[in-house]
Amino acid sequence: MSKLGGFARLMRPVNCSMMGFAVIVGGALASNNVSAAFWLNLIYGFVTGFVLTAASMAINDYYDREIDAINEPNRPIPSGLIKPREALAFGFLLTTIGFAAAYLTSFSCLVTAITAWIVFFTYTTVGKRSGLPGNLLVSTCVSIPFVYGSLATVNTVKMNVLTFALMAFLSNTGREMTKGIVDLQGDKAKNIKTLAVRYGPKTAAVVAALFYLSAVSLTPIPLLLNPPLVSFWFLPLVVITDLGLVASSFLLLRDYSRENARKVKKGVLLWFITALLAFVFGALG
Repeated sequence: MSKLGGFARLMRPVNCSMMGFAVIVGGALASNNVSAAFWLNLIYGFVTGFVLTAASMAINDYYDREIDAINEPNRPIPSGLIKPREALAFGFLLTTIGFAAAYLTSFSCLVTAITAWIVFFTYTTVGKRSGLPGNLLVSTCVSIPFVYGSLATVNTVKMNVLTFALMAFLSNTGREMTKGIVDLQGDKAKNIKTLAVRYGPKTAAVVAALFYLSAVSLTPIPLLLNPPLVSFWFLPLVVITDLGLVASSFLLLRDYSRENARKVKKGVLLWFITALLAFVFGALG
């Protein structure tokens, strides 16, 4: 594989696209305004979400290179395709681009982007070894793009956006704990105090399932408020999301092996997507 391909893998384009799309969803949930300024801010927002996520992936892989040599030896840095300093420089270049796009959107968006980057950097340099606090920092980074999208379009955070951001926070925390089961061997070697390392994979699976189910418990809120925050078209996709998260919880509790935890972790990404679509259809329907 070429070095260019290595940088592309370092970015994890699918994850970056999801974060950029999350900004657009946050904006769409907050406002139905289709003015030129609305779309321009959403474009800048997508760029900000995409490149700052790519930057976080590159910087994270720089700090994780020794752990990845055990857990994921085929990644660009441990495989030797990308040098550690190249990954770090690439990450800071992407950060600069992300901050520039945020500045072009609004001052509040720039402050939010910088805050998100600080949270991520804290996680990478300090929080990762702390276990649950580190999981919460990652989930904060995942939920911020929705808040960012609302700020980019209406300069405030709407209630339906806040509800979805909290759902994303809870479900992603469960996914981070599931990931801790997958990475148990490498994390133990580097004394990273995940729940799986400290209390075993079974306990990590139980707590992960509780976070998944907590996210499910929030899904009726947009429909039950008076007036409802979403239309009827929210319901079919959110039911699929809820069933998926409940099934993921059951599968993880039944089999908390590394191989099955990896499958559950990947499956939860699909439920993220259906939840995103549920809120989009609910806002536009």
